[in-house]
Amino acid sequence: MKIGEVCLLTGDVVRLANFYKKVLLDVENDCQDTVHQFILKDETTLTVHNDGTERTGNSHHICIAFTVGDVDAEYERLQALGVEIINPPTVRPWGAKNMMFLDPDGNHVYFRSIPE
Repeated sequence: MKIGEVCLLTGDVVRLANFYKKVLLDVENDCQDTVHQFILKDETTLTVHNDGTERTGNSHHICIAFTVGDVDAEYERLQALGVEIINPPTVRPWGAKNMMFLDPDGNHVYFRSIPE
């Protein structure tokens, strides 16, 4: 079994979808759908959806992790883009190197590299 997709609920679909398309997944498209965007990159599927619920704050109910080749290089790239970094790259006790930052809605996003 594998995860089919992750769906992020938001009040601003275009803003959040553009962040994931441009900053994280390097996907180019001009979709401006304000209710639902389905983003597909290789084996990663991400949906950004406005279900009509008003969201006036974030209690961090979701975090999403991406495995990348070089966490340190991604850290430098995200800093240059002005992304809010919570934790810089750190080697974890289990050997993975992780960093954490926030998306525009305040969700926790992790980049991780896993040693071979």
